[in-house]
Amino acid sequence: MIQVYTQLAQGRRWLQRYRGRRPVFACVLGFTDTGLIPDISAAGRSTLDRRYTAIADAEFLYNGPQPQPEYPLPPLAAGASPVLISRAVVEALSLPIYLFNAGLPQTPSVPTIDLGGVPAACLTSGNALPLLSVKHLLEQGLKWGQQLAANAADGYTILGECVVGGTTTALSVLTGLGIPASGKVNSSHPSCNHAQKWAVVQAGLERAGFGNLELGDAGQTLTPETGKSSNNFQSVDPLQLIAAVGDPMQVAVAGMAIAASRTSGVLLAGGTQMLAVYALIEAIAHRYALAWQPEQIVVGTTRWVAEDKTGDTVGLAQTVGKVPLLATQLSFAASCYPQLQVYEQGFVKEGVAAGGCAIAAHLTLGWNQNQLLQAIEALIERC
Repeated sequence: MIQVYTQLAQGRRWLQRYRGRRPVFACVLGFTDTGLIPDISAAGRSTLDRRYTAIADAEFLYNGPQPQPEYPLPPLAAGASPVLISRAVVEALSLPIYLFNAGLPQTPSVPTIDLGGVPAACLTSGNALPLLSVKHLLEQGLKWGQQLAANAADGYTILGECVVGGTTTALSVLTGLGIPASGKVNSSHPSCNHAQKWAVVQAGLERAGFGNLELGDAGQTLTPETGKSSNNFQSVDPLQLIAAVGDPMQVAVAGMAIAASRTSGVLLAGGTQMLAVYALIEAIAHRYALAWQPEQIVVGTTRWVAEDKTGDTVGLAQTVGKVPLLATQLSFAASCYPQLQVYEQGFVKEGVAAGGCAIAAHLTLGWNQNQLLQAIEALIERC
């Protein structure tokens, strides 16, 4: 039920080490005005819906189904929120949930740990976040990563996210770090809107003064001397890059993963966004000489992301670095609920650590396809 797509030996060692171990689950919530660009994301039918998606998902993740939620799950063009998957696993494993507010426009309706961040402006501004806020979020991430690892004891930490528009900010950060990611990222749309994302990213990087990186058509960073792609860890300060075109979740999770990896396993729960976080981890650790343990970190997502034919998640993971990409093989093809069946058509795919939580159900409980599907459908029946 868990497939390893890249760095096979390292990924299998990680799975063997943490099989049967109990995780802790942290989900970092953030916001970027990038998510309000028309049609940039399908994580909410309208611009107004997308403003509240993270808060609604957090409420459902924490409380489960309620007769009168303060923030109901937003309507989608098709499908149901992936938080249904996450919540079903949280209930089955009785997982402790740590919800972190890295920068939201409204106060969440459920208990969260405020990291003291702010929402990001649209990345097209080239000035998404104050640099002081980015540095503060890194410090908070390092502090909380150490605490989460201590709470995990001999288990591992699942680090998830909820940021509408986050695959676009991920593309901007990957590109700024010299990683050819255009055409490889995913989205909540059934067919990824690559052209729109790339136009947004180009505008933001150029306005931020990164235009001298000479961005190529494929999204790679080209050196003026050779025209070949290069890694920008030496030339680009990753914190300045986040301040220019990132979102608050990215640097907070990077800090958590760096610190947690020193003593515990880390499952970066997501697809494109967590591959960008992994690249950011490498860049931050290199730039600021921070100790971390790469062999302790894997990226875990869903089969719908890993095998998305409108992107290239596996190729992106291979380009990012020596990171194992894992995916739950959960299928909704046999579900009796149409809102789940459409996942097989490419809608929604991932979010709120859905893939990572499904991996935990297989890894910790030994659940098979039918057991996990039944738990998710039982939750839907209560909604």
